[in-house]
Amino acid sequence: MAAARAPHGNNQPPKIIVKKIYIEGHGGHHGGAWKVAYADFVTAMMAFFLLLWILGATTEKQRKSIADYFAPTLVELKQNSAGSNGIFGGSSITDKDHYPNRAAQTGTRSMTIPIGATGGNKEGSGDKGSLKNQATAAEDAKNFAAMKRTLMSAMQAQPMKRLASHIRFVQTQDGLRIDLVDDADYSMFALGTTQLVPEADKLIGLIAQTIKGTQNPIMIRGHTDSLGYGNPLNMNNWMLSSGRAEATRRRLAAGGTPETRFYRIEGVADREPMIENDPTDPRNRRVSITLLWRAGSFKQ
Repeated sequence: MAAARAPHGNNQPPKIIVKKIYIEGHGGHHGGAWKVAYADFVTAMMAFFLLLWILGATTEKQRKSIADYFAPTLVELKQNSAGSNGIFGGSSITDKDHYPNRAAQTGTRSMTIPIGATGGNKEGSGDKGSLKNQATAAEDAKNFAAMKRTLMSAMQAQPMKRLASHIRFVQTQDGLRIDLVDDADYSMFALGTTQLVPEADKLIGLIAQTIKGTQNPIMIRGHTDSLGYGNPLNMNNWMLSSGRAEATRRRLAAGGTPETRFYRIEGVADREPMIENDPTDPRNRRVSITLLWRAGSFKQ
């Protein structure tokens, strides 16, 4: 405030002038609201990176345990129920056979109800059920035996009879393996190449016709002896064994084997010799065609 000077010779009181100054609100950014938002952002980022670390430093089983830890009601349900809790005590108004799935029961439906009963929808005989697995494995074994008999019978006719001693059938954990084996007097492929000789070409064609009626996946593995090459950069036993496995696949495909049946094609060079005490033995040169157990088999 300021008092104006009174006019000369006038006894009137001086005028009082009030000056009001309005200050614009330009200091809002100095408040604290942004700090709260920034703190929330930092916390979220820390939680995100912690989650990434947990995903990278744990196994799937450990992650499952961590997830269950944060869902205690789920853990409690799994521990205490086993199909026996709820207002119906484990039963359901839609039960087809009133199976006694009470709290004190033992066993499971697939164990106590025969496969031919009407107790449920394919109990124990589904795509991955143990009963279905046994049935599939038995069917595969039967097909393998029939295929072996058919192939050996066909091998008795000329000119295939000459190769009868070069084909071997081996039952393995993977399935039925058919080994096409060289010896000192005969080779399935031209020396050092992936070119099938005419007799071997006909033999693989015969195998293709024999396995046409089956549905088993096929694995082909090429083997060589340990004899090396002058320049391994141009050709080596890894390339040769892989190339011969692929040449065998192509011949089976030309004989009518669907492409979808080929499961694995590989070459192992001289790493799995048949004659272990003599890696240079020509019998180590071979191609193995394995009919694998089907996915529903318990052999898998």
